[in-house]
Amino acid sequence: MSRVTIYTDGAARGNPDGPGGYGVVLQFTDSKGVLHEQELSAGYKKTTNNRMELMAAIVGLEALNRPCEVELYSDSKYLTDAFNQHWIESWIRKGWKRGKNEEVKNIDLWKRLLKAKEKHNVRFIWVRGHAGHPENERCDRLATTAADGKDLLEDVVENTLQ
Repeated sequence: MSRVTIYTDGAARGNPDGPGGYGVVLQFTDSKGVLHEQELSAGYKKTTNNRMELMAAIVGLEALNRPCEVELYSDSKYLTDAFNQHWIESWIRKGWKRGKNEEVKNIDLWKRLLKAKEKHNVRFIWVRGHAGHPENERCDRLATTAADGKDLLEDVVENTLQ
């Protein structure tokens, strides 16, 4: 399996329901020891920070064209804790409910993320945001630039409990 490192960040202006964006940096070293990088980003008209954090992880994983060993770095505890603290297994077991029988938010993106990570071995690693981590800062610039851009996409929330 190829080893890939994915750095992600999401941003929203006027969270919730302001413009937002995600930024992703993918890195892998080929068999000759050459580092390859790819940047991905997009902006949305009305969204939330959490949706953009999830979109960054989704887009990063969906960009991989074969099964990989992935280290995915994010400054989102919402994202990393869902896997590292096993919240997601509990949500699924409870029919996408949490706490006091409240519906989990962003089910459409959680389901898409689960599908995107299916064929990979993914380790989610939390990094402190805005703390000088070079790739996290780079992803933040990509995300905020996308959020501030033109031709923003629609963030369509799909009906998820069907």
